[in-house]
Amino acid sequence: MRIHGACHCGNIAFDLAWPGGVAVTPRECACAFCRKHGAAWTGHPDAAVDVRVGDDASVSRYRFGTRTADFHVCAQCGAVPVCTSLVDGKTYAVVNVRLFEGDVALAEPAAVDFDGEEEGDRLARRARNWISRVAVHDE
Repeated sequence: MRIHGACHCGNIAFDLAWPGGVAVTPRECACAFCRKHGAAWTGHPDAAVDVRVGDDASVSRYRFGTRTADFHVCAQCGAVPVCTSLVDGKTYAVVNVRLFEGDVALAEPAAVDFDGEEEGDRLARRARNWISRVAVHDE
């Protein structure tokens, strides 16, 4: 299944190739950043995402907590479409389902809380569960 998403102004857009027969399950993170941005993330190790940036100068990469993930925030409209993490030299990603365009069937959201998770465990979880084929480039 192909899913397109973008921030409100379109500066950060993505095309997600989702594996057939797999439900798209949003994960609603309990951290303050995700709650305040209304983000619900999804990823799957067999998925692929192509992220395109119109104006890189208008993208802020925000890190907090363990500083092991980059939240790609559009400086023009404030939306957060993508989060990436470098694990053992490989980039993994999750995308914000609330920025999907079109009618995409979603499973019931799963509440998740990673507070207190050790850094090594966090990176291993991302390598297991996040999108494993990630391309980020300027348009």
